[in-house]
Amino acid sequence: MEHDALDAGEARYELVISVDARRSGQYGDAEKPRMRERIYRVLETAFAQAGVGRDAVHMEDRGDGVLVSVPGRIAVTRLLGLWMVEVHENLREENRSLLVPLGLRVAMHVGPVRHDSRGISGRAVDLTCRLADSAVARQLLDRERADLVLAVSDSLYVDVVSAGGKFIEPARFSSARLALKEGEVSAWFHLPGRPAPDIGPIAAEEPGGPAGGPIGGPAGGPPAAPVGGPEAALAAMDAALAARTAAAAGRRVDDSDGDGDDDEDGDGADRYRAQGDLSIHRNNVYQQPVHIGRVTGDSHRKD
Repeated sequence: MEHDALDAGEARYELVISVDARRSGQYGDAEKPRMRERIYRVLETAFAQAGVGRDAVHMEDRGDGVLVSVPGRIAVTRLLGLWMVEVHENLREENRSLLVPLGLRVAMHVGPVRHDSRGISGRAVDLTCRLADSAVARQLLDRERADLVLAVSDSLYVDVVSAGGKFIEPARFSSARLALKEGEVSAWFHLPGRPAPDIGPIAAEEPGGPAGGPIGGPAGGPPAAPVGGPEAALAAMDAALAARTAAAAGRRVDDSDGDGDDDEDGDGADRYRAQGDLSIHRNNVYQQPVHIGRVTGDSHRKD
C-alpha cells in the first residue's frame, strides 16, 4: 500500500488485524504452502466481497498467518461485520474438502501504527498479535471445534462492537481477562455463527502466570471470581488425592453396611476407592476413533 510518507516517527490510527493458523507447527513442509494458499484465498476473497480493494490495505506475511492494517478511511464496522462474515463462509467452503479443517484465529484492535519500508510496528500491533495468540483464542477454537474465532480488544468492543451494526451482534461476544507479557488486559471473544462462547476455565497465558478467565457474561455481567486453568485444577486434584491417601495409610476404610458411604469419621470428607484401571481425561480433542481401557477376553486374539 502506498503511503504519503513512510516516516516511522509518524503514527496513524488504523485497524490492525492478526490472522494465525491453528497448530501450524503440525503441518509438514509439503503441506504448509497449500495451507498458506488457503489462508490468502480466504482473506483476499473476503476483502473483494466486502468491497475493500486489495491495494487499500497493508498485508504482511507471517509464515503461518497474515498481519493486516487498514487505514481509517475504511469503516471499521465493515471489517468487523461483512468482512468477518465472508471470511467465515470462505473458510467453511475451503474446509469442505479437507480431512483436517483449517482453523483461524483472528484478532482486531485500533491504535497508532507506524509504517516503514519493512512493515508496521507499534503497541497496537503487539497487542493485536498477542490477542490472536492468546490461550483463550487457542482453547476456544479447539474446545468448541470451530473453524474461526475472533478476538477484539476491550477498547474496540466498547467503541464499536457494543453499538452493534450490520452483521455485528455484541450479545454474541464474551469477555475474558488475559495475562499478557505487557500486563493484564481485557478482551472479547466471538465464534462467528454461534452464541456467545462460554469461556470457562482457561490455562494460564504464561507459565506460572494468572489464568485467563471470564470477567463478565455475554452482556457484560458482573465480574466472576478468578478461576484456575484445567492444569491447575488437575494438579490440585492430584495433591488432594495424595494427601488423602497418605492420611488413610494403615487405616481400613469400612463399608460393611454396603451403603456406599465411606465417611467413617463423620467429618464430611469424601473417600474414594478405585479398583482396576483409573484414567482421568480433561478437554481432549480426538481426531479419530480412540479406545480407552484394556481389552479383555479373547476378542484381541487371532484364530
